[in-house]
Amino acid sequence: MTPKPAAAAHDLHTCDAAVSLAFSILGKRWNGMLLSTLGNGPLSFAALKRGVPGISDAMLSDRLTGLAEVNLLTRSVDAGPPIAVTYTLTPQGEQLLPLLEQLGQWAASNLERPAEERPQERPAAARQGTAPAEKN
Repeated sequence: MTPKPAAAAHDLHTCDAAVSLAFSILGKRWNGMLLSTLGNGPLSFAALKRGVPGISDAMLSDRLTGLAEVNLLTRSVDAGPPIAVTYTLTPQGEQLLPLLEQLGQWAASNLERPAEERPQERPAAARQGTAPAEKN
């Protein structure tokens, strides 16, 4: 049986809303790298900072809090001494890893980076350090 047009429109709206929600979380800088890094197992704050070069302490703390709020990772505190905080993917976070891998592979094969993000390309002759050969 063919779905009614109103039902089809509702399904598209629901799907679009779900995809928008996913990208509002996953599209934030660093989140994909953090999830991927945690895919190797539980890590401390310091180990995550080493695993994601360039992220500041404040941004790392913010991103970890956000990912915990949407139940993609958990934060565990061991009272110690010394106090140890560990971050671990939840089952939902683990389910996301293969999807992120597939999305990355698809993007690498199908999307071009905007011109302003691409490395400056030099003509072939300049890259080789020689002048182009003359045509006869």
